[in-house]
Amino acid sequence: MRARWLLLAVAAVLAVRPSGLAAQDTVHIVVVPDTLHPGVRPMGAFLRSFLLPGWGQAATDRPMTGAVFVAWEGVTAMMTLKAQQEANYFKAIHSANLRHKRQEVQDWLVLWVFNHFFSGAEAYVSAHLRDFPPDLKIRAFPGGIGVSIPIHE
Repeated sequence: MRARWLLLAVAAVLAVRPSGLAAQDTVHIVVVPDTLHPGVRPMGAFLRSFLLPGWGQAATDRPMTGAVFVAWEGVTAMMTLKAQQEANYFKAIHSANLRHKRQEVQDWLVLWVFNHFFSGAEAYVSAHLRDFPPDLKIRAFPGGIGVSIPIHE
């Protein structure tokens, strides 16, 4: 009798077929999309703002900063052209102030080029810090400076 039950148990175990490793099936895995928007890479932001100040800031979602660089670009470009026209006039009339006017043209030109480099550097840094926690707060206290960084779970 015992042998009959053992034979029946072995037959029942052998009769059941495995379901083809259903626990290891990877076809139906739901992949959660990344929550961090990749954005523009830091070197890409630098090159954009180096070519056209404000473009890298716009790509890193900093439109106000970009507008400041665009405005300063306009000021330096127009002042360079204005000073160059005045230098051409001083040259035509053989003015003694021509040397000073040429120095002014160079000064405005340096500021114009500096705006490109500074705009590129700012876009590079802001692209690196795009995922920095915005809740960071720095406050002045009577005994010094305090920094608070909230911790999210």
